[in-house]
Amino acid sequence: MLYADFLRAWAQRRQRSWVPGCSGGSHHPVWPQPVCDLLAKLLRARPPASYSFAACEVHRRLGLVLDRASVRRWALARGLAPDTRHKLPRKPVRRWQVQHVGQLWQYDASPHRWFGPDHAQLPMIEIIDDHSRVVPLARLYPRESLLAHLDFLSSAFAACGLPLALYVDYHSFFFTHTPDAFTQLGESLRFYEVSLRYAPTPQAKGKIERLHDYWQKRLPSLFAAEAVASIAPANAWIDHLRIHRNEHEKHREIGSTPHAAWRLALREKRSALRPAPRCPWWPYVWSQRSSARVDSEGRIAIGATRLRIDRPPGAKVIRCLHPNGDHSILAAPPSKLSKPVLLLHSPAPPSVLL
Repeated sequence: MLYADFLRAWAQRRQRSWVPGCSGGSHHPVWPQPVCDLLAKLLRARPPASYSFAACEVHRRLGLVLDRASVRRWALARGLAPDTRHKLPRKPVRRWQVQHVGQLWQYDASPHRWFGPDHAQLPMIEIIDDHSRVVPLARLYPRESLLAHLDFLSSAFAACGLPLALYVDYHSFFFTHTPDAFTQLGESLRFYEVSLRYAPTPQAKGKIERLHDYWQKRLPSLFAAEAVASIAPANAWIDHLRIHRNEHEKHREIGSTPHAAWRLALREKRSALRPAPRCPWWPYVWSQRSSARVDSEGRIAIGATRLRIDRPPGAKVIRCLHPNGDHSILAAPPSKLSKPVLLLHSPAPPSVLL
């Protein structure tokens, strides 16, 4: 090694006449052709993938660990380096974090042209654990609606458990100007004792904002490279990338992968998560509810149809629209003091979307 040879020259008092020789050449193995093909595919996409994302995809798909600097040198040598002159220098920001997993989950939606500039903006709803940076779920929806939020939160809670609080903005889905009143989404969260905390500015919930940036820099280039242009296959790709990020990508702020931080907190008994309850109200709490009255013929309107139910004319009932498009009719709204009385269930047509 050159450094060892230099130290020997110094010990023999001939450091002034020492001249470095050859280092012995490159000892790095040649990358397999599938690795080169994948890197070229991602870097030629429009928009191009970043070096770090290209390295992550090689690791996720082919099992080869590369450093982003190695990918950068490879791209420069082959004329595949993307133009990054528009990038602004990173500004240091000090952020706080909670000490328990599930103590606070940051929650937000990010509209973006995920399938390229010729496609419409679609919202991505995502959630991140404030302590470990684990992303329990991220998903694209055709539109940001109450049903989309209900579907997303019920799926995330069923998979990972219930947090103590969600950190959100002042969107009308979460906040109402009426004192001591709740939005329907807020009522659903309150039913299972999940509270809401409101961020005064977007910068205050920086972790979820940085996660938006993470996806916006990676997904458009990936979808362009893989010819993905619809929501269902896009969500499948997002799931693969989310799992890889949680398990294998080292987070620069916490110095470990998100899953490692999550497991460490569990071993140290620093978890505020509660398992999703086996509650008979669960599918109805996570539905869009409205009051209705039985008409004079003993029927209730569901969409363009009127169906008969076992209730007298003029009786008040609760109409539930589920995220999958199904309709249910309940005798009373959700209550922890009683069980649901289901009067009618109407499946959705196959073409119904959120």
